Amino acid sequence: MTDTSATQIAQTLVLPYLNHAVRMYEQKYASRGDIDAAMQFGCGYPRGPLTTLDELGLGVVRDQLAARFAETGDNLHKPADLLEALVAEGRTGKGSGRGFYTYADGEVAVDDETPSAHDKPELQHTIASVGVVGTGTMAAGIIQVFAQSGYDVVFVGRGDDKVAGVIAGITKALDKSIERGKLDEGGKSAVLDRLIGSTEREALGDVDIVVEAIAEDLDLKLQLFRDLDRICKPGAILATTTSSLPITQLADATTRPESVIGMHFFNPAPVMKLVEVVTTALTGEDVDETTRTLCSSVGKVAVSCSDRSGFIVNALLFPYLNDACTLAESGVDLTVIDDAIKAEAGFPMGPFQLLDVVGNDVSLAIQQELFAEFKEPGFAPAASLEKVVADGHLGRKTKKGFHDYS
Repeated sequence: MTDTSATQIAQTLVLPYLNHAVRMYEQKYASRGDIDAAMQFGCGYPRGPLTTLDELGLGVVRDQLAARFAETGDNLHKPADLLEALVAEGRTGKGSGRGFYTYADGEVAVDDETPSAHDKPELQHTIASVGVVGTGTMAAGIIQVFAQSGYDVVFVGRGDDKVAGVIAGITKALDKSIERGKLDEGGKSAVLDRLIGSTEREALGDVDIVVEAIAEDLDLKLQLFRDLDRICKPGAILATTTSSLPITQLADATTRPESVIGMHFFNPAPVMKLVEVVTTALTGEDVDETTRTLCSSVGKVAVSCSDRSGFIVNALLFPYLNDACTLAESGVDLTVIDDAIKAEAGFPMGPFQLLDVVGNDVSLAIQQELFAEFKEPGFAPAASLEKVVADGHLGRKTKKGFHDYS
């Protein structure tokens, strides 16, 4: 690539991401609002991709993508059919009053995808107590979120030391909240009093929902779901925080597949607002509605999607990060790319800064899953991403990734 201006770098990386979001909506995988909310609250972007398209102008983006497609022949650059159709209808975005959304006086005027109250199933579940399996960073964050929102939480770890570690970690977090004036000692005591730690899964027998947050290992999770199916009371919801494994397989390991759902929290759970609520073909509508209502009750933004690799956020985020690796391989400096994306797109981190925070090994694994699921040649993991992982440069956790933190 000859032009390495900040604008050109941003276009090179952001245009395919926007196109991918259009295709996701076109396939009815998720609603407009949920696609936009997922990227805002899951990645900290200033606005979602479909709102961005409306602001940039659909015709402008279509023409830029068409020029890229003519140059590269890459299907990821071919303007999505829906983008072409909207432009042909004159729905070119905010400037024309209609694009992905309808506008009046520059503001979104109509959201015709919001279900009416009559469309929502009646809640069959009341959530009073929550179970969590796991004691890692994600599990501890989820335990804290529920306890701070007034729920009694039974959590299970592999040993007394792990259980004690969770309570110590939450205590430390609550002490910081007290220092910042956001909590008092009474509030801290109330949160800690709601925690019941155990090393036995049988302690989960009476909870209304169990959220599983153990290692991303399918065999371990399958065994856990068989156990939960045996232990948990009839009607209890079984949720998984997996970001990458097929939830349908976990459901199939139980005698209650209608009660199995994904609740993909983002790390750190007490801070990040987003939860992807993931249904399988067998998840009950009332289970879905109860889970989304539960998310709202703990101050989270729930977005809905079905059981597919990457869900919304990872499916849109990681191909963009992979494209950044490919761009760097063409000779563009990493820091130049990072700075261009922050300045031009308004993203909170550059792609290489983010890869190093996520972990390059985790990033490579997700990209491999997306490539395997979608069979899109442009999703093949970039050689430079494979190399940093092979070299053991996994990011901040090893003090070296794409950038050096030593």
